[in-house]
Amino acid sequence: MATETDTRLVRERVGTRPLVVAFIALQAVAFAGAYTYGRPTWYAYFMVGSTAVTAYVLDGSSFTVATATVGSILTVALGLPLFLFVARQNPSLVAEKATDPGVHRVLYLGVYGPLLAAVLSLVLGVPLAHLLAEGFPGQPFVESLVDLPLVVPHSVAGILILFGFGQGGAFPQFSVLGTMTGMVLAMTFVSAPYAVNATRESFEAIDTRLEYASRIHGANKWATFRRVTGPLALRGMVTGGVLAWARAVSEFGAVAVVAYSVSFFYPLEGGEVTAQHAPVFVYNTYLQGGLAESGAVAFLLLAVSAVIFLIVRYLTDDNSATGGMP
Repeated sequence: MATETDTRLVRERVGTRPLVVAFIALQAVAFAGAYTYGRPTWYAYFMVGSTAVTAYVLDGSSFTVATATVGSILTVALGLPLFLFVARQNPSLVAEKATDPGVHRVLYLGVYGPLLAAVLSLVLGVPLAHLLAEGFPGQPFVESLVDLPLVVPHSVAGILILFGFGQGGAFPQFSVLGTMTGMVLAMTFVSAPYAVNATRESFEAIDTRLEYASRIHGANKWATFRRVTGPLALRGMVTGGVLAWARAVSEFGAVAVVAYSVSFFYPLEGGEVTAQHAPVFVYNTYLQGGLAESGAVAFLLLAVSAVIFLIVRYLTDDNSATGGMP
């Protein structure tokens, strides 16, 4: 049985990164082989088995092996559909969709609209998150309102937006149905809880003695937030913004109800264009063109979203981010 000393020696001699790279490469080869022979089930078994063996070699304890094995089952359930989705794409069809101006508009709207919703969620959510972290009378009621969109069905969220801000609702001077404003409102409704909760957790993790020391040295609440609390909570704000953006990108039901198609300024054409939010467009493509065409568009959306997500994660990594908790 592998001992803790053996594991430490292996890591010291080989290094952690080469082990990770070797494991990923082994998984890629195994998946390629299973896919080539039309037996993706083989890879599922291999993934679980190889994870158990790796955990045994690196740690040796029965607890680690058991948790790694059980956890790998969920990893297979999450990763295998993604791997098969990528492997089964038709390169020529993906290239055709990648050069389609209509798809370009959809991808632009699929990034731009959620970005507006994420910014709005942060601008309005950070002050609320700070209040929730500090605590106030009636807080459970406000917390319930903040978390309500997490459990409301997506189509119901769209209906709520129409009742609240549509004809006969608040701010009748703003047009909501079928407009960019309505789309951003629908996205903000479903994504704001992620921005608020992530930022609130970041505020709650700050040592209150730091704020107290700032106040003792004469700084008021505004200066304390700007120089102490805000910078220390920056990582949480960025995380909340990324989560809100990701949630808005994936929203279908609320957007389909409120703003099925919208007109917006498209800088590449220098004028107003009409398009659909990416999930709505993918669904329509699936109904009209089938699985292959909708899969090609979904692949492009997935690629764009993944690139943006990885860039943000890199910029907010511990080695590159400034501010935030150490």
